[in-house]
Amino acid sequence: MPKLKVYRTPIGFHDAYVAAPSMKAALKAWGTTKNLFSRGAAEIVTDPKLTKEPLAKPGEVIKRARGSAAEHRKAAGAGNGAPSRGKTAPAPKTAKRPPRPNRKPLEKAEQALSAAQQRHERALADIDHRLDALQAKRRELGRKQESEIADLKEEMAARESAYRRALDKWEA
Repeated sequence: MPKLKVYRTPIGFHDAYVAAPSMKAALKAWGTTKNLFSRGAAEIVTDPKLTKEPLAKPGEVIKRARGSAAEHRKAAGAGNGAPSRGKTAPAPKTAKRPPRPNRKPLEKAEQALSAAQQRHERALADIDHRLDALQAKRRELGRKQESEIADLKEEMAARESAYRRALDKWEA
């Protein structure tokens, strides 16, 4: 029987150990045709504590967690994961966007502006209407005054003429 060696490669938050006679046999046990050893993603293990279980079950892949759940969360948060195997890391989640600003105050201000403009336009139109009415009244009053003054001047001229005739008669 060939001499077995123990090999290890990281898979997620675990290490996969296998006791195999060669690197090629280890890659086959892990189910890959890529040479993980040349990429630095796999290695030979010599620590007796780590080799005991895989040597007891040759050719079988043994998974062991690398660290505790807290260490995994810390590593995941810090971005210190396993060496890349050619896959791209998922894009980090972006922070939640703050809620959309409330448009109601702007709409309320727009309505108030529109109402004020309409109110002012009505007030100016009312004043213009009153001015037109006053100007028409002024023109009518001017015509009446001119007519009255013309009549009074005519009457005065007639009275003056009558007075002069009476004066001329009195002096004669």
